[in-house]
Order: sequence, then structure tokens, then C-alpha cells
Amino acid sequence: MKDLSIVFMGTPDFAVAILKHLVDNNYNVVGVITAPDKPAGRGRKLNESAVKKYALQENLPILQPTNLKNETFLKDLKSLNANLQIVVAFRMLPKVVWQMPKHGTFNLHASLLPEYRGAAPIHWAIINGETKTGVTTFFIDDKIDTGEIILQEAIPVLNTETVGTLHDKLMDLGAKLVAKTVDYISNNEIKTEKQPVLEQKSAPKLNPENTKIDWFDSLENIYNKIRGLNPFPAAWTIIYNNGEEITAKLYAIKKETTMHNNKPGKIITTKKELKVAVKQGYIIIDEIKLSGKKKMDTKSLLNGYSFSEEAKML
Repeated sequence: MKDLSIVFMGTPDFAVAILKHLVDNNYNVVGVITAPDKPAGRGRKLNESAVKKYALQENLPILQPTNLKNETFLKDLKSLNANLQIVVAFRMLPKVVWQMPKHGTFNLHASLLPEYRGAAPIHWAIINGETKTGVTTFFIDDKIDTGEIILQEAIPVLNTETVGTLHDKLMDLGAKLVAKTVDYISNNEIKTEKQPVLEQKSAPKLNPENTKIDWFDSLENIYNKIRGLNPFPAAWTIIYNNGEEITAKLYAIKKETTMHNNKPGKIITTKKELKVAVKQGYIIIDEIKLSGKKKMDTKSLLNGYSFSEEAKML
């Protein structure tokens, strides 16, 4: 059995769950690398990453480099004497960093590689209507998410899944897979396999263009897109009502398959229901956030806001 000293690299909540699992199960974490503090909010107060907050709580040594090739950072990283590095939701590492430890550097990715390489694998799995996804550990090489696979674990994607529920399931699954991978390395049981060369589905960064709803798309595609972006960053649309255009984000929804003669985007309301016509049916909106307002359920919205006969989503 190898005596492993681990440096952990990560930034968001997803990474915290994996780091916590390692600490709670007495793995030897000798240091944490995370993003520099960033000014946030109106007061521009410095905001610490989720991983930093947890590392401080556990008194773990923390490094926050802005430049991963900086000589001082490399010296500080080397002084931690780690022989294994684990990366979860961090950033691309230079060769000098990932090659440093004796037993290498492995990454946890929230997809079944080689599918969904990139920044937003959980979102795109739902947006594309996948029925299965999972987590992968792999040794880092000089490209993004292309290294040799160590272990994978798959789970089903439910038809009602949101990115929020799937994120939490994959986070728990990922924590166990990372620990299992460390055990394999510790016990000299590592067998890796090259990623198959397939025509991959990618997971590009989310932006205002690829998160906007196209009401002329199919019922299924729109349904998948909205739940694949719920609760973060949320699919958005423009509401045209009473001569005004308002930006809105959509959250909880249902779909209704039925024939109708309404144009895609037309808004239909009752006292309790808000729905939008699409090809093959309607998207029923249960939760919405109008620009400048709080997120609310449809019933609350309809209590204080009325839609004209011509109202539509663009």
C-alpha cells in the first residue's frame, strides 16, 4: 500500500463535497489549491470560494494562485510534498503542475467521458435529453478532459430531472468514485484505458445565446432545455405584453402534449395557470422570475400581473 499525501484543487460547492468526503474518511490532504478571492456584490466585498471556506474551517493549508506557472506558487506547491493531486472543477493545469507528484494528477469529470468534455457537462446531458450520465476519474494530460480513464460510474437521468437534482446526485457519486480511485492508486490496482475516439457531444460554457428559449423548437427540446438550466443559470425569454418587452427566467415547468392552432410563443392564462404554446403542445410554467422581481410561483404572479390577449414569449 502506498502512503499518499494529497493536494486537492477545486473551487465550487461540487468540489467541496468531494474534499469533505476525503477529509471525513481520513485521507491525508496536505493542501488545497483554489481560486483567488473575487470582489462581489454592491460593496465589492471580497468573496471566498466554497472550497476555501471549507478548507479554512478544517485548517488545511491553502494556496490561491492567479498564475499557475508563477515561480513562488510552484515552490509553495512543491513544499507541500504531495505525491498525488486531485482536481475537481478547477481550471486547466500547466504540465509543470500536473506532472509534479510521483503518482500523477487525476480529475473528476461529471460525465461519462469521452462524452460531454467541457465546462457544463451536467447541464448539457439534460438539455440533450440523455437518459444516462455519470462520473469519470482520469489522469490529466495536456488537453482538456482527454486523459486515460481510471474509473466510471453511471446513473439514469430521469425525465423530471433538473440540473439541480442531477448535480447533487453526481456530487455524491463523484465523492465515492474519487475515494475509490485513491484506494486503487494506494493499493497499486490502477489500470487505465484510453478514451475511445468517438464523435463526441460537447459541453460548452453557458452564455446568453445558448440559454435563450427558442419557442419554435419542439416541445421535448424546450422542456429539456428549461429543466437542464433549472435552477442555474436558468433558461430565459422575452415576454411581449401590453407593448412592453420584459426579460424573464423560467424554472419549474411541466409539458402538455396536445394539438392546437396557437402560434408558438403565445401566452395562455387562467386564474391559476400560465402556459406557452409550442409545436405539439404547451409548456406549463410553475415558477418564473421577471426582470427586477423575485422568483415566484405562477399563482403569485397572476395575482398581481395580467397578460393581454396578444401577450407572447419571444
